[in-house]
Amino acid sequence: MSATIFSVEHLSLSYPTAHGERSVLRDISLSLACGQKLALYAPNGSGKTSLLRCITGLLRPKAGTIFFHDKEIRKEADFQKLRRKVGYVLQEASDQIFFPTVLEDIAFGPLNLGFSPKAAQAKAKEQLAKLGILSLKDRPTHALSGGEKRMVALAGILAMEPEALLLDEPTTALDEEASQKLLEILAKLPTARITVSHDLLFLSSVADTFYTIENQQLINMPCPILHSHKHAHFGGEKAHSHIEAHYTPNV
Repeated sequence: MSATIFSVEHLSLSYPTAHGERSVLRDISLSLACGQKLALYAPNGSGKTSLLRCITGLLRPKAGTIFFHDKEIRKEADFQKLRRKVGYVLQEASDQIFFPTVLEDIAFGPLNLGFSPKAAQAKAKEQLAKLGILSLKDRPTHALSGGEKRMVALAGILAMEPEALLLDEPTTALDEEASQKLLEILAKLPTARITVSHDLLFLSSVADTFYTIENQQLINMPCPILHSHKHAHFGGEKAHSHIEAHYTPNV
């Protein structure tokens, strides 16, 4: 089996408008191999989510080709095979949580893969334990906080043992403590992934290769540099530190 899990070649996407169409992505080529941890950093509205939706077949591009293990994807049945192995954690976690309880929701994926109900529940509990949220297993999904829903959505994807992950703004709705917990989980996770975010500091801790989107095109970025800086504020006499990450797009 090829080390490349999926790739897109010369992908372009446009959205219809009242006056014709608006170009969103133009001539984009990208691949994800086993073990790679890619980051896509760009402002809102730049096409990051649209690219993930094209990869998973939820949007169909105007032009370009998508491959899964070096085989061209041409029809919906092919995308279904890809989606079983490429887990997509949506920006809005509520959009992928459907069942009354957390355990039922996470067990649904393994059930679809052919696990028995007992084995699917065991798999769900195992994944909840790995993420440190086993205490949520009997909670009604409607009663979860935004951060809890995001962790449950991630657990549901990981329970299917995907080859790759697509994470769309994973820190949305997370407080600082939950973001740190997610960061620690992703730092230890060997699964290949593309993490999309406008939080460069978070990305710098969970990825090793960086891209951005400028003028509808994908551009390789240098790795962000974490650095401390001098500043002044009240209370500055107390021991503390500030770390920042900066990237200035090409103009």
